[in-house]
Amino acid sequence: MALSNQIVFFDTTLRDGEQSPGCTMHHAEKLRFAHQLARLGVDIIEAGFAIASNGDFSSVNAIAREVGTSVHAPRIASLARCKREDIEAAARAVEPAVKNRIHVFLASSDLHLEAKLKISRTQALDHVGESVRLACSYSDNVEFSTEDGTRSNLDFLIEMVKVAVQAGATTINIPDTVGYTTPSEYKLLFETVRARVPGSENITYSTHCHDDLGMAVANSLAGVEGGARQVECTINGIGERAGNAALEEIAAAIITRHDRYPYKSGIVMTELYPTSKMLGEIISFSCSPNKAVVGKNAFAHESGIHQHGVLANPLTYEIMTPASVGFMGQNIVLGKHSGRKALEHRLGELGHKLSREELDIVYHRFTELADRKKSIYDQDIVALLHEPKAQFANVP
Repeated sequence: MALSNQIVFFDTTLRDGEQSPGCTMHHAEKLRFAHQLARLGVDIIEAGFAIASNGDFSSVNAIAREVGTSVHAPRIASLARCKREDIEAAARAVEPAVKNRIHVFLASSDLHLEAKLKISRTQALDHVGESVRLACSYSDNVEFSTEDGTRSNLDFLIEMVKVAVQAGATTINIPDTVGYTTPSEYKLLFETVRARVPGSENITYSTHCHDDLGMAVANSLAGVEGGARQVECTINGIGERAGNAALEEIAAAIITRHDRYPYKSGIVMTELYPTSKMLGEIISFSCSPNKAVVGKNAFAHESGIHQHGVLANPLTYEIMTPASVGFMGQNIVLGKHSGRKALEHRLGELGHKLSREELDIVYHRFTELADRKKSIYDQDIVALLHEPKAQFANVP
C-alpha cells in the first residue's frame, strides 16, 4: 500500500519543550499557548506529562477540556512511562478531549536498560506489551516510543516495535533521544523497521529528533523520506539540552522545497511567526536573531548588495516571503553595510524624495553616522536631511 503524503505534526512544546531549563510555563500560559497551537494547525498537542505533578495533570486536563473540544481540534496527548500509575493518570487527564492519545515510552538501548532502568531485554518487552495493552483499554489511539532508539540494537529494537504493535499501538515513534544519528542512518532505520515489522502499512511511524549535533531538522526530514509520517517537534526548537527539531523549520522546508519533499500538512504557515513570538513572551526569552524562519534577522538585510537585490526582486535573496510565515516587520535594516538604494528606499517610505545630488550628500552623512552608531533609527535618517554632519561627530 502506497504511503500517504500527509505529514502529521505532533507538537511537544508543552512537554519536551518545557523540560528545557528556563522554559517552565504556568497553567494559564500553557492553556493560552495550546489555543495558539490549535490556530497554527498542529495535529497533536502533547500537553504534558500528567503523572509529573498535580499542576501538570491539571494543565493537560484543562487543555483537553478547553482546546480539544471538537472533531476538528487537535488530538490531545499525555506522556506516560510503562507504569500503571502513569498510564492511568494520562488517561484521566486526556479523557475530556474529543480526540485523545496516550503516549507510552520505554528505553530500547542496552545502555538505558542496564544503567538507568536495571532491567533485562526480556523484562523490557514484557513491560511494553502490558503497558500498551493497558493504554489501549483507555484510548483507541496509543503511541509507543522506543527511547534512545537510534543507539539501540537493531534486532532488539524491531522486536520491541513488534510487541508494541501486537499489543495495539497505532503510532510507533523511534526517537533520536540524544541527537546522535545522521540523516542517512535515520532514513535507513525507518525503511528497515517498516520492512521487518508485520502490519507496518497500518502503523504511523514517527520521528522525534534532538539537536545535539545540529541535525534535528535534517534528521526529521530524512525520517520522513524513510517512511515516517509523523514528526515530533517544538516551536523555536526548544527542548532538552540543545533542543528539539523546530516545527517552523520542518514546515517551511516542506513548503519551500516541495520538489524535494512532496508532502502536505495542516500547518497554517502565516501563524508560524506569531506562535514563535508568543512563546518568546511566555518563557521570557526569544529565539536567536539568526534562527531560521522566525528569527528577528531571518528576513533582514543590511548589506548594500543584498538590499539592492531584494529591492529589485525579493527572490534574489529570499527563498520565502516574510509575509508567508506571518512576519510583517521591516526587513531592510540600515547600517554601515547599507548602500544608497536602501537609504533611498527608506527615505521614500518616510515621505522624502531626493535628487541624486541630495541623496549623495545625505548618504555621505549616513555612512559617517553608521560608523559611529550601531543602530540607525528613522529619526536619525530624517535628522540627516536637516542637520549638519558635525552634529553626529560624537554619537556613541
